[in-house]
Parts: sequence; structure tokens; C-alpha cells
Amino acid sequence: MRIRKTMRAGRLRRLLASLLVSLTATASAQTSASASLDMPKSRNPFSAYSSNEVPEPLLANSPLLGQLVRDGKLYLSRKDAIRLALENNLDLAIARYNLPIADMDVLRTKAGGTFRGVNTGVVQGTPGGGVGGFGAGAPGAGAGGTTSGAGGAGAGASGLVQSTLGTGTAVASYDPAITASVGAEHQTSPLANLQIYGVPLLQLNTGQTTFGFAQAFATGTSISVEFNNSSQTNNSPFNNLSPALNSMFRFSFQQQLLAGFGFGPNLRYLRIANNNKKISDIAFKDQVMTTVTQIENIYWDLVNAYEQAQVSEQSLAFAQQSFDTAKRRLQLESIPAMDVMRAEAEVSKRDQDLTVARTTLQLQELLIKNALTKSLDDPVLEAMPVIPTDRLESTQAAAGQAVQDLIAQALHDRPELAESDVDLINRQISRKAAKNALLPSLSLTGFYGGSGLAGPLNPIYNVLGLPNSSNVPSGFTGAVENAFNNSSPDYYIGLNLNIPLRNRVAKADQYRSELEYRQAELRREQLKKQIRIEVRNAQYALEQTAARVDAARKARDLAQRTFEIMQKEQTLGAGSTYQTMTAQRDLAVAELDLVTAMTVYEKAKVELDRATGSTLEHNGIETQDVMNGTANHPAP
Repeated sequence: MRIRKTMRAGRLRRLLASLLVSLTATASAQTSASASLDMPKSRNPFSAYSSNEVPEPLLANSPLLGQLVRDGKLYLSRKDAIRLALENNLDLAIARYNLPIADMDVLRTKAGGTFRGVNTGVVQGTPGGGVGGFGAGAPGAGAGGTTSGAGGAGAGASGLVQSTLGTGTAVASYDPAITASVGAEHQTSPLANLQIYGVPLLQLNTGQTTFGFAQAFATGTSISVEFNNSSQTNNSPFNNLSPALNSMFRFSFQQQLLAGFGFGPNLRYLRIANNNKKISDIAFKDQVMTTVTQIENIYWDLVNAYEQAQVSEQSLAFAQQSFDTAKRRLQLESIPAMDVMRAEAEVSKRDQDLTVARTTLQLQELLIKNALTKSLDDPVLEAMPVIPTDRLESTQAAAGQAVQDLIAQALHDRPELAESDVDLINRQISRKAAKNALLPSLSLTGFYGGSGLAGPLNPIYNVLGLPNSSNVPSGFTGAVENAFNNSSPDYYIGLNLNIPLRNRVAKADQYRSELEYRQAELRREQLKKQIRIEVRNAQYALEQTAARVDAARKARDLAQRTFEIMQKEQTLGAGSTYQTMTAQRDLAVAELDLVTAMTVYEKAKVELDRATGSTLEHNGIETQDVMNGTANHPAP
């Protein structure tokens, strides 16, 4: 009967596992068919006036998860854990949105708009691995702030002030604009004198059509074209034309000559946005490094919990066996009852230790499943045991690189320094724009236009028999032709000068931008010193933990020999059950210490990779693949 229940349970586990594989395969199809986060492009000119929707995030887990399930258990290697994290971890999924957000800043600054800022921090919403209150792992920044736009709040990351980022003269829109207006008006005005218009109530009927075009350029130049047309009739017998047709055009331009002149101040938003895009890419690389570091720490915590549970199970099994043997020997009156009581107490204590070890293992299983999945709504997956296939190696630590080489590598590869370098470039752009904004405003302006008049003669002339003295065409076409044939030109050229006395606002912004730049330079040097200390600390920790592993291994070997001697003595009748169980308990404690020491050593290697910026390189991860939502198999 018991065998049948076991067979049924096994078939049920295999059925649930196959169901999970099917679900994750379906999720893979959905994921591969998902739309990109980039804004869709269209050649349709009317698409500029329609909204674009971002697809809802897909919360289905990648198919690799189902492929790793066998007999109702999730068999997981370190490489598989990293790959699952790159495909499913929500910290990375959240950070991936920062890339198209930065692209939108580039798009709007191409049109002359201000940049809104990009994320420069790391998302850390996954518990475990030293984040979220569980375990101890690599330190990292919090959610991080965003870069502030021009004139924004004077707050920045790491105590830096960046309120003058992007400061300078106003930037006009580089997107051409077309304006048009069409309208008709009827107006009735009472008159006090009939001599002027010949009627007591003047009724005006006016129809007007206006077209305009405006365009600004990154040189500080702006142009505009205006084309106005109107038709007006009234009830006055003294009016010459009825209707009177008017046409007028004007081409205007303006060129800044001092403040706001040239590409520097007028393209600063775009250049900063492009640099912010680089910062966003670097920050995403930092996110990948942080997440991979966290996943490795969680994985080694899982291995630690798994092996500690194995040791506790073996310890309990030995204690139970010794207790059973003691009870049989008590029946034969070969040992005192006190030995049996001690053996029973030892079984109870080791059972408690096993309960603690198992619950710790269950927590680590939950933490790693949470870190490697998009959704844990499936109760089968949530309760599924995780079997780590990598084990803590007991080999001697390999000789590492020289500390100076590691520091040089860190100063070259750490993303924080790369972000700082790009930030300094942005601040340099702002410094130059702030200097330009100190200058008076001097602009060269001018326009050229023409006007034309047309319309049929008032019919009252024919009634009164007056001669036709009109020299204008009667049709609207003639009015337009006269407006453009230079018969009635209108032109102007001049200079507009604006000199702000004392100029305190621009002066304060310029000097503040200098202060912020120098402050950022000091922060970069401080960051370099911090990285040096982190690398040395990680190297020291690796050496210390290697020595701890050696000491723990020797203690375990000594406890193993002591236990074997006590077993032999008990077999020969020279030792007691209690002494043997004490020796076995000391062996279990020594094995647990060795497991802990080896776990700390593995995590110290992970931290050294993070400190030197080599996490992705040592795991064979390309940031671009993770940006695109794909993940190759990490290196062994």
C-alpha cells in the first residue's frame, strides 16, 4: 500500500513538472513575440500627432526554468542561476526601462527641449544576497537619484549639487511649426456723423486667412514667414472698393550675435542628453553587475543552507542510531540508564538543529526562486525544492593577481568612475553655456515683405456715373501678385541690444557652475580612493577567508580522526556511547564550520570580482545582450 502511494506521488510530481515546462514554453513564445521598449518609428507624417502605447510587461518566466525541473525539483547550477536572473530578475526588468527613457530625452532635446534626466542608481528590490535584510553580500547603492534638469532642485547623488546642469540662454524649438487661422467677422458700429461714411450704422464684413511658418536653428538663428489675406465689405457708399481685397507677406529673421550665439549654447541640451544616454548605459551595466553579484551570493547561501541541512540530517541519523543501540544495550543491562537519557537528549537537540537547518534552507530556496523569476504565483513553483548542483570546492586557493594590478583594473572597469567621467563632461558643457549667458543680448534682425490691394469698384460709382479711377486689379489673384512682385516692398534691418545692469542672476549661475564642477572633480578623486580601499579590502578578505578555510579543514580532519578513535574504543568496550556521540557532534560542528568558511570564501571571490569590476567578464556576460533581453550561457 505504501509503495502504491509513493508511485502515485511520483507520477503527480512528474505531471506537475511537465505542466510547468509547458507553461514556461508558452511564456517563451509570448516573450519572443513581445514588442520592443523602443518607441516605434513610422514614415507616416501624421504619426507625429498620435500617441504610442508601451506594451504591458510580460510576467511569464523564461523556458529555461521549466527545463531545469526534474521529478518535481528544480536542479540549479550557478551558471543557470545567473542566466535565469538575466532573463527574469525584476530588478533588471525595471532598470531596462531606463534605456528607452534616456532615448526620449535625446529625442526631445533634438527639438530644442530641455532634458528631464536619467536614472543613475541601481534598483535593489530583490531580497537576499546582502540586500533587503537577508544575509551579507556585496554593498551597493540604493535606488539612486535622477539627474536634474536645468534650474531644477539643487540636489544630486553622493552629496553633489547639480542645479546648474544645462544652465544658459533660452533654446528655441528646432521643430518647424506651421500656423493657420481662418475666420469671418460681422461688426456693426453706430456713427455720430453721416458725412464720413454716409450711413448711421456702419456694417463691416471681414473675412481673413493667415498662414505662418517658423523655424529655429542651432546657430542661434530663427526665421519666420507670414502670409495674410483679407476681404472686407461695408455698407458705406463712400467706400472705393467693395469688397477690398488685401494680401501681405513678410519674411523675418533673427540672429543672436553674443549670448546664445553658435552651436555650444544652443546644442547643450542635446549634448547633455546624449551623454546622459551613455550614463544610462553605464548605469545599466552597473545594474547587471550588482544583480549578478547578488545572485551569486544568494546561490552560495543556498549551497551553504543545503549542505548544513545535509550535515544536520546525518548528525540526527547517527544520534538516533546511537539512541536505539543504547536502548538495546540497556535491556541487556550493559550500560547505565543515564547513558540512554543522554542519548535521548542528544537526539532531541539534533532534531531541533535539523528543523532550524531545514527552515533556513526553505527560506534560501524561496529567496533564490524570487530572484530568478518574474512571477511566483504558481503554488507548485513556490513550494518546489531547489537542489544546487554546484558544491563548495575544498581545493586550495589559487594565487591571485597583485593588488596594484587589481586596483588598475578596477579604476579602468568600475562603472561608477565611467559615470563620473561623463558627468564631468556634462558639467563642462554647462560651464561654457553659463559663461556665454553672461554676455549681453545682441541680435541682428530684419524682415522683407510686400503687400497688394485689389477689389472691384464700388457699384455706387456706376449709379452716379462717376469715372472709374481705380488702378488696382479687381480679383484676389491680382492682390497676391502685387504682394510678391516687389511693387510695394517693406523691409527692415537693425540691431537689438539688451544689457542687464549688474547681471547678478547670470553671474551667480556662472560661478555656481564653476563651484559644482570643482566639487564633482573632488568627488571623482574621492571615488577613486574609495575603489582602491574596496579592492584592497576585498583582497584582504579573500586571503583571510582562505586561511579560515584551511583552519576549518584541519579542525574537521582532527574531529574526524577523534570520532573514528572513539568509535573503535566503543566497539572494544573501552568508550561510552555518550563519548562517541560527543565526538560525532564535534565532527558535525567542525563540518558546519568548514561549510561556512568555504561559503564565505566563495562570496569573498564574488566581492573581489565586484570591487575590480570584472563580474561580467568572469561570467562571460555581454551587457548588450542583457539590454536586448537575451542572455547567453555564462562562463563556467
